Amino acid sequence: MLVLTAVAMLVLTTVAMLVLTAVSWAIAVRQMNGAMDMGVATRLGSFGSFAALWVPMMAAMMLPGATPAALRQAHAHGGRALAAVPLFVGSYLAVWALVGAAGYAVYRPHGSFTAGVVVIAAGAYELTPLKRHFRRHCHEGVRSGLAFGLSCVGSCIGLMLMLLALGVMSLTWMSLIAVLVLAQKLLPARAALDVPSGLAIVGLGLLILAAPSSVPGLMPSM
Repeated sequence: MLVLTAVAMLVLTTVAMLVLTAVSWAIAVRQMNGAMDMGVATRLGSFGSFAALWVPMMAAMMLPGATPAALRQAHAHGGRALAAVPLFVGSYLAVWALVGAAGYAVYRPHGSFTAGVVVIAAGAYELTPLKRHFRRHCHEGVRSGLAFGLSCVGSCIGLMLMLLALGVMSLTWMSLIAVLVLAQKLLPARAALDVPSGLAIVGLGLLILAAPSSVPGLMPSM
């Protein structure tokens, strides 16, 4: 009975994470369809409207990669998982909500030069030992949602800065970066994969500096 209960809890956690991810994507897509995507010149509007977009966006992008950690929580807490897993997920998303608040405070509409520099810096960060350190922590052990969230922020901060720099209201950039985030959370760190990815991001930044008009959606249409 204990084995069946444990298996049932893992199945319930998996289904709940998938449903929450699907709902978050639906909300984020709906919010983005009503937002003004101006690429690098995008204005965020009021904090309330930005938060209403940012929170479901982060849930959509981050929950799939956090599912293994949520399953570890369910396994570790056994009969208390019904309380532990929602607390873990809620505190994890709270960390990303705080990241959004910080991003809102410093964000300003900018030009292609700033976007290119930020993207190059993000690609360079992907190649650093600090990035690998935080990424390893996203794969190891069962921790609190707060600790897991902080490790994942350290791992994904370059990609999130890319999103802000390229077009925070862009569904295309959100989807592409979500795929990178998921791959990095589920796959072990390997130079054969990580180095080409980081160099490709640097190459994108150089392309933005050299020919910004060649990157679709980057510059507002005249």
